[in-house]
Amino acid sequence: MSPIISVRIDKELKKEMDKFSYINWSEVIRRAIEKKIEEEKAKVREKDLVRVRRASEIAKKLRRRIEGWSSTEEIRRWRKIRG
Repeated sequence: MSPIISVRIDKELKKEMDKFSYINWSEVIRRAIEKKIEEEKAKVREKDLVRVRRASEIAKKLRRRIEGWSSTEEIRRWRKIRG
């Protein structure tokens, strides 16, 4: 069974809704809620994308070449030390 939520509306709005009794107001409300949830998820995704872009730019700035240093040689050296 699905959970039930209640929404209070003023009398005038209810009278207007009653004029259109053929409309499934529960479905209208469900769709509005779903749409709002999707909008909020999109905002979160956008914020996450901005954070990823910033992190990527920081990583690019931190990455640099050091003359005379080889990552391959460094790995080999540590493996040799480790035995």
